[in-house]
This record gives sequence, structure tokens and C-alpha cells, in this order.
Amino acid sequence: MFNVVFILLRRLQLPLVVLIAVYAVAVLGFVLIPGQDDHGNAWHMGFLHAFYVVSYTATTIGFGELPYLFTDAQRLWMTLVVYVSVIAWMYAIGMLLSLVQDSAFRALARELTFTRGVRRIAEPFYLVCGYGDTGNTLVRGLADAGLRAVVVDNNPDRIDALALADLPIHVPGLCVDAGKPATLILAGLQSRRCAGVLVLTDSDATNLQIAIAVKLLRPDMLTIARAHTGEAAANLAAFGTDYILNPFELFARILKNAVHAPGLYALDEQLTSVPDEAWSPPLHPPRGNWIVCGYGRFGQATHAALRGEGITCAVVEADAETVNTVPGGVRGVGTQADTLVAAGIRAAAALVAGTDNDATNLSIVMTARALNPDIFIVVRQNQRDNDALFRAARIPLVLQCGRVLAGEVFSIVTSPLIVDFLRLAQYEDEVWAGDVQRRIRAIVGAHNPDRWVVDVRSHPAPAISRALAGGMTVRIGDLRRDPQDREQHLPSIALLLKRGGAFTLLPDDGEFLHKGDVVLFCGAQDARRRMEWVTRNHNILHYVMTGAERTSPLLAKLALRKARSAVDS
Repeated sequence: MFNVVFILLRRLQLPLVVLIAVYAVAVLGFVLIPGQDDHGNAWHMGFLHAFYVVSYTATTIGFGELPYLFTDAQRLWMTLVVYVSVIAWMYAIGMLLSLVQDSAFRALARELTFTRGVRRIAEPFYLVCGYGDTGNTLVRGLADAGLRAVVVDNNPDRIDALALADLPIHVPGLCVDAGKPATLILAGLQSRRCAGVLVLTDSDATNLQIAIAVKLLRPDMLTIARAHTGEAAANLAAFGTDYILNPFELFARILKNAVHAPGLYALDEQLTSVPDEAWSPPLHPPRGNWIVCGYGRFGQATHAALRGEGITCAVVEADAETVNTVPGGVRGVGTQADTLVAAGIRAAAALVAGTDNDATNLSIVMTARALNPDIFIVVRQNQRDNDALFRAARIPLVLQCGRVLAGEVFSIVTSPLIVDFLRLAQYEDEVWAGDVQRRIRAIVGAHNPDRWVVDVRSHPAPAISRALAGGMTVRIGDLRRDPQDREQHLPSIALLLKRGGAFTLLPDDGEFLHKGDVVLFCGAQDARRRMEWVTRNHNILHYVMTGAERTSPLLAKLALRKARSAVDS
């Protein structure tokens, strides 16, 4: 605020001097020029009357000869004051408008507004660096879940899009280079309410700069960073980054799960996607010969995942040096029929269009379908703005970089146990995965569920801690009871129980809770809010456990006092 006022005073110094000089001379002239009262006697205007007359005249509010009619000399002076003061005001207002339109001043004003918005956040918030497709999807998911976020991005169009976004919670955003430590401090990195930093820019170098700054300024801060190469991931790991996400490795994991275990793939999609997005049904990709178009970082990860499943892959790549390193590689883009025919499109079971251009990928799909109408298609979508095109193409499996990364980050932020649950689920069979999917769909319908954890410690769950300290037994099923009607169960499922270093998949409702337990739930967002009542309010917990309603001591004292006063009266 001091900087804004300082710049205003410095830039408007000359206009203010001109206005003050004009007012001073005008007031002095009215004081010195003699007038006449209503009896014809000589009369001199005082400084108060003179300043009053000049004020409403110079600002063109009106004109009046006060307190007596002016003499000719006064009227001549007033005529001069009117023109000179209006010119002075026009000069001052013009300078003010020029200052307001100045890019540097507007940037400073936006920075001031952003800083004040960050300081006013009273809840824990996440600092999101990068507001591309991934950041956009993630911020919307956090806002829908009631979690606060602060955004910094160096693209003004993205910050404008954030300002126009219809979000349930205000999200401050600033167009600035997130790789500078001063930017991170400005965005609230050192605030005690900052719960984590989510590094999601498109540049590995910028992501590394941010991660280094975060770990040096706040070593204990949760940091989730995006990395596109193994070298970048290694550098991030060297500085202690908590979670390092490679989008291409995530895509490869998704495709591998879809081929190896379709049920586990669908379960992974349900639990790592942003809540309330449409649920994706299980897929059953064939295991014949595959064609991978594009052998960049995405194509290499996909090729390795498919080869790991024992699937034969042909590679189509435009770069001659790259295609020569792959056995059976075919040089080309894949948009031409001759190239796909040379790769064996007519006998292929599936095709992966994995270039970094959405138009090229869609062209590859159309060409492949013309040569083999029954082929299974997997497409990489790079830009979220092309959603309508990919939906119209009716492609079975579309891998969206922004959505996949946002879902993974959202899961880590809101419920880190999701990673452990999915790791343990890999050892289960398709029947088990299908049963879990059906249970989830029965409570949330055709949308992805919300996920949350109940941590049995004093701060996150004070009611449970108090009950256990008092010798009471609390079951997982008690937490799933509706706090308004205990006979009804909340639309939720207990997915995982962590007790010390041991994990239990799908714990029973009859499982007793112990101090330090952490339980992962999924279900409807309303169920999450109602369960928070149970874990935080001792009276509500007592009701869902026993069915007996308890009155708080304060209310009991007020009721007793009211009863006694009624008896006395």
C-alpha cells in the first residue's frame, strides 16, 4: 500500500502543485479585492468564504455570489478563476488517468490486491504454480471440495480465465514468474496457513527452481512437482520434493492397468480423478499387435508399458534417427495411409495416437479407422479446449494430461492413503475390483466419488480421541451413521485402515478404532461433511453410537436456571 501511495504522490506531484497554486492565488485574490455589503459599505471576504467560493466554482459544481453580490472587480476575477481552475483540474485528471492506465502501476495495484487477498485467507490453502489444463482442473476440484488455493502463472490469459471462472470459493491469482523466490513469498509461502505447494508449470527448469526455493525457505512444506524427464525427476528428488509426478509414466501406468486388469484400471480412474467428473466404465483393450504413433516421451513410456505386458508393438515416428533405434520402426507421421499400412494396420488390434499435437492425433485416428474399422483406439489429448472434438470422435480411451495429473495431485492432497490403497489393490483380482466398483457406483451414481481420511488424533478428530480416552469403544460403522438419523447410513465406504505400519483393505463396520488409526473413506461430498460432524462433536458421536441424545453442559445449565426461575415465580 505504501508503494502505491508513493507512486501516486510522485507521479502527481506537478499536477498537485499546480492545483494548490491555482487555489492559493484564487483565494488570495478574493480576499484582497474589496466588495460591498447590502448597504453599500466596503467589505472584504475572509479566507473561509474565499476558499468556499473557489471550491465550488473551480470544480464546476455551481456559481453563486456569496455572501453579497460581487463587484465588477470580483466578477472579473471570478471569470479568470473559472477558466484557470478548470484547466488545472483537466491537467490533474488527465495525469491521474494516464497513471491508472500505466502498465507498471496497474501491475503494482494487482499485486497489492493479490497480497491482501492472500492475507485475508483464514483457512489452510495450497499454492498452485501454473494454471494450465492441470492447474485449472485441480483448482476447480479443490474449490468444489471446500479447499482454498492461491494461483501464480506467467500467462496473463490464464489469470484472466481464473478471474472469470465460476468457482464456489474466491481464488486469488497473479500473473508473475513463479520461479522467483520473491514471488513465492508474495503468494504466501511463508504463511502459517500455507499447507503445500503444487508445482505444475510446463517447464522442468521452472519447476526445479520453485522446488528448490520451497525446500530452502520451508523445508517441512508439502511439495508436489511435475517432471517430464527422468533427469528432472532426479533433480527434484535430490532436493527432497515429496511427490514427483511424470505425466507420461502416469499414462503408461493407466494403459498398463487397462490391458492387464480392466477392473483395477476403472477403480484407479474412479479414485484418482477429480470428484464429480463423469465415471468412466471399464475398458477391455485387446492383446494383439499394437501400433504406437509418435515415439517421444509419451510414446516411449507407452511402448515400454505394452512390451512389459508381452504385447508386440510397431512404432511410427517421423524422426529418422529416432525410428532407427526401435526394432521394426516405420518412418512417418501416421496421418498417411501408406505409413500405417507399412506398420501393419490391417492386422493390428489397437493403435496409440501419441503425438504432442491434437489435430495430428485426430487425423491418425480417422486414417486408422478408414483402414481398420474394428481397431481399438487410444489417443493422447494435449489441450483441454479440444474436449468437444475428442468426444465427437467417440474414442474408447482418451488420455488427458491435465485431468490425469490433476486427479493424481488431488488424491495426494486430500487423501494420501489413496496411493497405498491402489498399491495394495494391484494384488487383488478382477472380481474384487468389480465388487468395489459396484459398491462405489451404488452410492455416488455415474460420477467419481469424493475421498477423505479420518485421522484418530486429538486435532483432526477430537470427539473420537475424547471417547477413546474415556474408555468408550468406537467402531468404523459408527462413523458411517447419519448424525440426524442413526438408523440411516451415510453414502460412504471405508476403503483402507492404516494402523501403525499395517494396512487393512475394506475394513468391516465392526472394526474398533484405536488411537493413531487413519481410515480412508470414499463417497458423496455430503457424506464427508456429515462425517466431520461426527468426528468433531462429542454429543453427535455419542448419539450415533448409543442412540441417546446428550445436551451440552451449557445448555443444561441454562435449562436448569430457566426451570428454577419458573418455580420461584
